[in-house]
Amino acid sequence: MAVADKNKRIKSEVAKMKRAFSDLDNEKKKDIVNNLIDNMAFMTVTLQDLQQIINEVGCVEEYQNGENQRGFKESTAVRVYNSLIKNYNTVVKLALDQLGPGTAKDDALAAFMMKQ
Repeated sequence: MAVADKNKRIKSEVAKMKRAFSDLDNEKKKDIVNNLIDNMAFMTVTLQDLQQIINEVGCVEEYQNGENQRGFKESTAVRVYNSLIKNYNTVVKLALDQLGPGTAKDDALAAFMMKQ
């Protein structure tokens, strides 16, 4: 996949997320959220790419250590995906926390972010 294509997809995600957080009224919170949005957009696109790899090659890969030791192990893509999805969920929670409790957008935004 071309880097230019990935950058275009990231910019598209950034635009979507900025619209979702457009109601923030505090400038400090906006600064915090804008930094989080950049990371969330990158992670969203990377997770999508990893999902595609996992769908194409599967969750396990064969390994061979020496002449007689071989078997299957969790694929590298699965390991990276599992680690990144945990970090993504943390970043999404941090961003949603900036909205404050009880905002009307909380549920819709949370659903949108978790769908990604």
